[in-house]
Amino acid sequence: MNKLRGKHLRTSQLVGKRSTKIVYKPDSQLRNPVRLFKEMGCDLLASRELAWQLMVRDISAQYRQSLLGICWAVIPPVITALGFTFANNTNIVNIGATDMPYPAYVMFSMTLWQTFTEALTSPIQAVTSAKQMLVKINFLREALILAKLGQLFFSFAIKLVLIVALFLWYQIPVSWTAILAPVALIHLVMLGTCFGLLLAPLGVLYNDILKVLTYATGFWLFLTPVVYPLPKGGELATLVQLNPVTPLLVSTRELTTTGILSNPFGFWLVSLIAILGLLLGWLVYRLAMPFVVERISS
Repeated sequence: MNKLRGKHLRTSQLVGKRSTKIVYKPDSQLRNPVRLFKEMGCDLLASRELAWQLMVRDISAQYRQSLLGICWAVIPPVITALGFTFANNTNIVNIGATDMPYPAYVMFSMTLWQTFTEALTSPIQAVTSAKQMLVKINFLREALILAKLGQLFFSFAIKLVLIVALFLWYQIPVSWTAILAPVALIHLVMLGTCFGLLLAPLGVLYNDILKVLTYATGFWLFLTPVVYPLPKGGELATLVQLNPVTPLLVSTRELTTTGILSNPFGFWLVSLIAILGLLLGWLVYRLAMPFVVERISS
């Protein structure tokens, strides 16, 4: 059967117990954006069952084959918090005053940062690990992304238990606006996911993408107020303010504790960018993946 380039409307595929059909045509899908976005929405809903099965399988495999199990979800932020707390207490580095005890500050902030980086790398990891399945089976590829997002929130729920314990231990007051913090957290995940979706097609073809992201996020961490409070002035303060992660991460932290947003304009601006960027990333992912699959199968 000849492989056709062009419009990917529908092809024969099995999703759970549902089967759908796909027809390839030479005209571009972008010529009819209303129909394109309608199909994207329908496919997203149709991929839920497969996404759930993939998520359960991956979570089970991840923790069943690990000696420490779910402890690995909290080990990275705990190690980071211990390291920077020791450096701060011994005056190796001068962190400055934070609005909560420093160990809890670093732990909470690192959990948010780790959630962002997982959202960033998850789409690339999802399509890379599913290469063989992509080549052999036609299925709704949105299921891969939904499954990874499910894993991300499962991991965050485990970390949340530790954060609640820290808040109780240090008797940190929680504002009533904490009920709005999940909104900022979701926007943070959307921002990371939009970057990940844009890079996912390249990540399947070139393993360098994920390696570069590992080093890039390591440097990016120090431009984000995770282990230090928001700087008041200087070149670092400018770089931190220009960092798109800063308003969302800081707002999530502030909604949980003080209830007062220090930069509401930045929060809503980056939130809008995250929402539009997610739609753009999803569109790029959807249009590019048929060509990527053809490339890796040839």
